[in-house]
Amino acid sequence: MKADIKELQEKLGYSFNDESLLIRALSHSSYVNENHSAGDSNERLEFLGDSVLGFITAENFYNNYKKLPEGELTKLRAATVCEKSLAGFAQQIDLGSYLLLGKGENLTGGRNRPSIQADAFEAIIAAIYLDGGMDSARPFVLKYIDEAIRQHQSFKDYKTMLQEVVQRNPGELVEYVLVGESGPDHDKRFAVEVHLNSNVIGKGIGKSKKRAEQEAAREALELMGL
Repeated sequence: MKADIKELQEKLGYSFNDESLLIRALSHSSYVNENHSAGDSNERLEFLGDSVLGFITAENFYNNYKKLPEGELTKLRAATVCEKSLAGFAQQIDLGSYLLLGKGENLTGGRNRPSIQADAFEAIIAAIYLDGGMDSARPFVLKYIDEAIRQHQSFKDYKTMLQEVVQRNPGELVEYVLVGESGPDHDKRFAVEVHLNSNVIGKGIGKSKKRAEQEAAREALELMGL
């Protein structure tokens, strides 16, 4: 188990000070029920992790999607932190293979059950939060949330939309220019301008250069009335 725990921490990109938190996050109730000396299951951690995930996601969307109304923010959050998404995050690190399950749950395919994987992923978030605080939990969560947003079908690719508009006029050139960075390494903010033939037509700020470029393109489209 020790080797497995080390391997999982490498996949998580986080090294625990208290590895017992990680073991608890992996412990399904079926395992604890069969092994009474195993301690607590991951259910309480899952409860906490759900709230930590919700806060980080809401904070991120609030700061980076300033023009989206409350209803759209809610839809975006629901789409990116649903059970399907969380199970997908778990599968990226093969979390199912590290879970501690009871014999019956294991035999009936519990390792591959989306609900169990999603719950364990939330428990992992809580374990990281308890071990390293919000400064450790936030970059871990955002790594997955950013990818989920890119894959979310309703997320608009403003850069592509802007390029399609500009291409209607041959000879027009769009360029994205990084004009500033701020904040500590774990919470960077990037400022980008989008230029049309050297004229600034939009500005954007985001936690990554790509997101800042999307925000700049979105502002440009908005100023164009699109």
